[in-house]
Formats: sequence, C-alpha cells, structure tokens
Amino acid sequence: MHPSSAFQLVFGTSSIKMAFGRLSAIVSIALAATQVANGAVTKRVTCATGHVTVNAACCKLFPIVDQIQRDLFDGGECGEEAHSALRLTFHDAIGFSIHGGKGGGADGSILVFNATELQFHANGGIDDITSRQFPVFQETGLTPGDFVHLAGAIGTANCPGAPRLKFMFGRPPPVAPAPDLTIPEPTDSVTAILARFADAGFSPREAVALLSSHTIAAADVVDVTIPGTPFDSTVGTFDTQVFLEVLLKGKLFPGNGSQPGEVLSPLAGEMRLQSDFVISQDRRTACFWQAMVNDQERMVTEFRDAMAKLQVLGQKNLIDCSDVVPVPKAFKGPIKFPATFSRKDVQVACPELPFPNLATVAGPAPTVPPVPGS
Repeated sequence: MHPSSAFQLVFGTSSIKMAFGRLSAIVSIALAATQVANGAVTKRVTCATGHVTVNAACCKLFPIVDQIQRDLFDGGECGEEAHSALRLTFHDAIGFSIHGGKGGGADGSILVFNATELQFHANGGIDDITSRQFPVFQETGLTPGDFVHLAGAIGTANCPGAPRLKFMFGRPPPVAPAPDLTIPEPTDSVTAILARFADAGFSPREAVALLSSHTIAAADVVDVTIPGTPFDSTVGTFDTQVFLEVLLKGKLFPGNGSQPGEVLSPLAGEMRLQSDFVISQDRRTACFWQAMVNDQERMVTEFRDAMAKLQVLGQKNLIDCSDVVPVPKAFKGPIKFPATFSRKDVQVACPELPFPNLATVAGPAPTVPPVPGS
C-alpha cells in the first residue's frame, strides 16, 4: 500500500483537506502579521527636500543639518569645532542627578545660561564653542537643548570611525542653569568621578565608554600655553588609540611643565589627563579601559549607547530623528603603537585580560601637532 493511502485510511481524505486548510490559514495569518510588522518598521516619509525619514516632524531638521555643517563645521570637517561640540553635549547634560536637586540635564542650559555656567571652573575653554554656536542656534529656531545635542551628533559624525549617534528631538527650553561642581574635573579622584557619574545614572563601564570622546579631543586650558593639545596621536579619527596611549609610560610634559590635571605624556605634543590615567589604572575601571584597546566595534557600540543615555538626561516624550544625522566614514584600522613604542612600554593594570598584539609605526618618535584652529 502506498504510504499516502495508509494516511488516508487512518485520517480520511476530508481530514487531510481540513488539516492542510488550517495550516494554510495559519501560514497566511503569520505572513500577514509579518507584513504588518515590517510595514510599521519600514514606513518612511519623503520630505519636501527629498530626504527620507521615519517621522514627518524630522523633515525640518535636514536643512538645519546642512546649515550647521556649513556654518559650524566648515562643510563637514572633524576639526576643533566638531571636537568642542561633542564636549559641549557632555558639559550640558552631566549636571543632572537621578535623585533630583541638580540641573535639567540635556536641556541646552549651557548655551543660554552661559553667563552663569561658563564661570564654572570645569567649563574652562567652553566659551569659544558657545560663542560660535549661539548665532547659528538663533537662526535655526531650535530649542537650546535640541541645538546643542544635534550639533554634537553632527560634529561627531564628521570624524572617521565614529558611531552614528542617535538624536532625539523635542526638548523644551531650559528653565535654569545647571549647578556648579557637577562636572568631573581632571584633578578629581577616581572615587569622586565614579560617584558623580553614578549620581547621573552611569555605571563605571559607561563612564569609561563616555571617555571614548577623548579620542577626538584636545586640551585648551589645562596648560594655557599650548591650546589645542590632543589626547592621542590620531585626533582626527575616532579610534581606540587614546586607550592605548594613555597606558604607555610617560616621559615628558608637552608645554610649560607640570600643570594641575595632567601627568607625564608618552609623546611630545600630546597631553595625558590625570583623570584618564588614574581611571586606566584603577581596579574598578582598568579592565574596561584595556578592553577598548584595538576593539573598534566595542568602543563604538558602548560609546553610542552611553551617549544615547547622556543626550536625553532629564528629557521625556522626544521624537527619534536619528536618521537626520550624517553617516560617518568607516575607520581604516587597526591601530598601532606610536613609532619607537612597543608592548614593553605598556603599563598594564588588568593582567587577567590579554593585551592585543599590535604593530609599531615605523620611524622616529612623533611630535603630535596641535588641533588646527585652536
């Protein structure tokens, strides 16, 4: 007897039809549900400018992105203004406490209450970028918080290797300046820094992730004789070089001798912040720091996620307009030891984590140039 005949004898022809009918109905329902779900995810709006976005409310932002690129970032450069715009987002948002009683978080208070907040010691060197941003901000019609955090996301996207940061739209105007002594300083202890981050809602791991920003950062006022001194030798690229170079044995100070907030640097022209170094060596954070070395994907992912939290501190009911942020160029790695340096120069503080094998750049020890425009 043919197997199908046996099946019919047991269940009957009508049963077979019913079974397959039910199966077809189930499959059809599942496919329809999938199409509905995919439609909800992939639905797009075409703006009058031709840009495509997930929410029509975001359409007004595309011309503003072009304006910010033109008027603040010289058409899309990863320069001093881009570095400073990212720094401004942190200084604006971190004056917040999950327990209440501090600032409004990511509300742009640092831009409109600058007469107050720029007097804070921790905000030294911020005056240049607030002065640059303020007239552009006035032209856009955005709220201060939306402008500061959109500009920070755009400036970061101009740096090769950077993540495409999220941008949430719709912050109300700030109502008051943030209080003083809410921004960690390079002279602070690791305990004090981690306590301030925790008060704002960030774990030690997230604190290290946020310090990825130092890969494209520079110091203007730690040593006022050498403004624009980078924290690593590849300041125009968002890479893990800063996590490597902070671990290298220090040899010199780049400017006018030892200044509060800096420690010996491994390279001429490069500044090593005291806070970065002690965080790289502390048992609570050393393994998080070392794990970043030559792991571009980890750094980008953890920085993007930590910034997504930072940029909405104290905010609610925002619209996701992340697709207005430009897509950064890819990082062409891997990183390398600076010329004349090798594994023997690394001050390992997390021995349980294998240190990556890295090549060394050929040639004499470099002198890192200051960031142009500083």
